[in-house]
Amino acid sequence: MSNSYQKLRSLELVQNYFEEFIDEIRKGNLQIYNEASIQYELAIFLRNKLPDNFIQLERNVSFFGLNKKNFEKKEIDIAIFNKNKTEKTAIEIKYPTNGQVPEQMFSFCKDIKFLEQLKEHGFVNNVFLCLADEKSFWEGNSPSPIYKFFREKHPITGNISKPTGKESGEVKFHINGNYLANWKLANNSTMYFTIWI
Repeated sequence: MSNSYQKLRSLELVQNYFEEFIDEIRKGNLQIYNEASIQYELAIFLRNKLPDNFIQLERNVSFFGLNKKNFEKKEIDIAIFNKNKTEKTAIEIKYPTNGQVPEQMFSFCKDIKFLEQLKEHGFVNNVFLCLADEKSFWEGNSPSPIYKFFREKHPITGNISKPTGKESGEVKFHINGNYLANWKLANNSTMYFTIWI
């Protein structure tokens, strides 16, 4: 096992990498303006930290010998893995820029479920990273259950239903773990949270 992947298997060290990355945003050393910019900048940042690993964007789960039909999503935003793919980590990123608050919150939950599914198939220290610059994601009343997860620090767990549209109220998937969205300041206009799976 490579030394850099031994680092990657240490949750504390990987968490430190993410805090360092956010600190670069906070200092103004990295410019983020949409989801793709975060994905790109984070991949470059992690390549410098983990030079012995492959760090690739938008990798289909089938690349790892997994059946796409068994997953909530098909592609991993950032996949980190060793040469023979025996050691692997998945990162999902959200940076909503078009409003649609309840739909985006549902999408956050879908990413969390996807990471749980990947964990069941050998991915370790997976992380969901969310950044937002609209306070409606972390403040306000909670007109439907999904808002509580992100505005009231209600545990993200159990059955997740679609909040809007013709399938509103229909249970779409079940989150097995118990997670908290603990919003923190990334810079003067952006908040973020990470969930480790």
